[in-house]
Amino acid sequence: MVELSLPKNSTPRPGKFHPAPSDAKRKAVFQIYRWSPDDDENPCLDSYELDLDKVGPMVLDALLYIKDHIDASLTFRRSCREGICGSCAMNIDGENTLACLKPISAIKGTIRINPLPHMPVVKDLVPNLNGAYAQLESIQPWLKSDTPPPPDTERLQSIEEREKLDGMWECILCFCCSTSCPSYWWNGDRYLGPATLLAANRWIMDSRDDHTGERLAALDDSMKLYGCRTIMNCTQTCPKGLNPAKAIANIKKLQVERE
Repeated sequence: MVELSLPKNSTPRPGKFHPAPSDAKRKAVFQIYRWSPDDDENPCLDSYELDLDKVGPMVLDALLYIKDHIDASLTFRRSCREGICGSCAMNIDGENTLACLKPISAIKGTIRINPLPHMPVVKDLVPNLNGAYAQLESIQPWLKSDTPPPPDTERLQSIEEREKLDGMWECILCFCCSTSCPSYWWNGDRYLGPATLLAANRWIMDSRDDHTGERLAALDDSMKLYGCRTIMNCTQTCPKGLNPAKAIANIKKLQVERE
């Protein structure tokens, strides 16, 4: 794992202002967090005034326009532009969400864009997610079965068994939920966080998996699971409309039944 520390100066200074063309009729200011390991005067907030008639409707469209036409040094992740890959997760107007799904028109006044909170910053809007992915790997998010698969077909489920996975398999691992959780902010080294626990519950509830007891035993920990304080920020911010808090509550319920 690459070890990165948070920027030493937690209060960004005012940065550069890039005005829109004088003939622009519809304007919006995008205030963007900038931080680079090569810059001694970090972090800062650069402002870009854009002609909205020249950019697409989503915040990601504006970021791409800035990078392509104004400031090529601006750094952020993106890929699918369809809310499927989770790459463009960031904090927009105080909410963790996906830039490709956030309409510019939904934000009044200055549009403030920051990286996902309480994560080490690689550069600008790119957080270091190595720790989050290591936690995900720790719950072994794959099918574990002691029986060989059927020779001529896949492992089958009933409609009812399959429905139990709804609301969990749709997670795109953007980590908007985990980085919205105060418990994860302060105990992210021990508490697994809502994204990882949602994935854990997905495999616990899978009828084809033979290691439910083992999975529950691995999570029976005062911090891994019970670091959750049911604050519900995770459910409120999920850009896919999922309910990680419900999944965590289900794991806690199964722990009680198991005892």
